[in-house]
Amino acid sequence: MSYEDIHHGRAYGIGVSHPEGHASRWLAQTAAVAAPILSRYGLVIGFLVFWQVSTNVGWINASVFPPLDQIIGALWKGISSGALIDDIAISLQRSGIAFLAAVALGIPLGLFMGQVRAIEQALDPLLQFFRQTSALALYPVFILLLGLGEASKVFVIFWATLFPILLSTIGGVKEVDAKLIEMARTYGAGSLAIFRRVVLPASVPAIFVGLRLSATTALLLLIAAEMIGANKGIGFQVMNAQYNFQIPLMFAAILLLALMGLAANAALVLLQRKLCRWALPQ
Repeated sequence: MSYEDIHHGRAYGIGVSHPEGHASRWLAQTAAVAAPILSRYGLVIGFLVFWQVSTNVGWINASVFPPLDQIIGALWKGISSGALIDDIAISLQRSGIAFLAAVALGIPLGLFMGQVRAIEQALDPLLQFFRQTSALALYPVFILLLGLGEASKVFVIFWATLFPILLSTIGGVKEVDAKLIEMARTYGAGSLAIFRRVVLPASVPAIFVGLRLSATTALLLLIAAEMIGANKGIGFQVMNAQYNFQIPLMFAAILLLALMGLAANAALVLLQRKLCRWALPQ
């Protein structure tokens, strides 16, 4: 092909493809896709890569901190064989019952106390006292009252998860703009309509903050509850694997708990976006 042929071919849009041009475009597209991911998860990815490499080359004692591939392999083996399925189900049952009970009590009570200031002021010192008292410190008391069975484990999780929901709901109601309430009354809205159309929607973002905090707290207390007097559950598997020096399985159970926490938080964030579209930044 002569120079004239190439020149005329370009003139008619039949140019010769250059591998360098395709490679540069591919690199630009890859960088555009990877940049948001790396900006958000770059440190996490770097930490995981450092963990894997450092254990393989001997910088870190692999018997104490096993490589990630061994941890993921132990997790997959436990789930695929069914050994961890019962533990996951029991842990979800314990934390789920406690969390739903805290939601069922904390949100209505918080909405009521947030609107009736006299009751809120009378009960606030007591709430603050119990809130500052660690649920783990009260766990022996719950065991004495309820025994070592499921009731004490569920109740200690319920106790710890109740206060973030309750106090966030009270705070959300108290922070409702008074001008909105006055405007609703000006247009003839009654107390029930004001609560349903103004107070409750304005309190939902704060309520979801409490829900997300409580979901995290439920999983944290679940570990402690299952480490004492339990023979099933993910927390029990953490302690049992540590006693038997099954370190990859121990880290696999810890990783499983972290994934459960991330899944619960993601579900609540998604629900919040569905219910509070008006409160999201544009």
